[in-house]
Amino acid sequence: MPANLTLALVAGVLIACGVYLITERSLSRILVGVVLASNGVNVLFLVASGPAGGAPIIGLTPAASMSDPLPQAMVLTAIVITLSVAAFVMTMAYRSFQINGNDEVADDIEDARIAALAEADLTSETYEDLGFSDTGEDVVSE
Repeated sequence: MPANLTLALVAGVLIACGVYLITERSLSRILVGVVLASNGVNVLFLVASGPAGGAPIIGLTPAASMSDPLPQAMVLTAIVITLSVAAFVMTMAYRSFQINGNDEVADDIEDARIAALAEADLTSETYEDLGFSDTGEDVVSE
């Protein structure tokens, strides 16, 4: 039996919406994106596992009609991982709201400095071109 196309499309839409929200600057949107992407992956696991079968217990169900328990175990593991990541992101958002009054991710000062250096193309120059030496003579000691 082929995979259910509707569930595959739902999984794709959930993952696409989740990835879009993960790229936002608000931690609450990132949290929703993580949960959406995780649910999409869980649906994808179940779609890929094939049709439902009998309980995988030897002697109760014939071997040909047993369902594979591995995708179900992977979904349970993914649910636990999603819960822990969601709790971590929620904690970061709450702490950010306490400190800054919003849950926006701030610009990193080091990233801005590296971007400015890359724009000025100073990263391709050597230390000698910038006036520094390898001997440490240019270091001022007090």
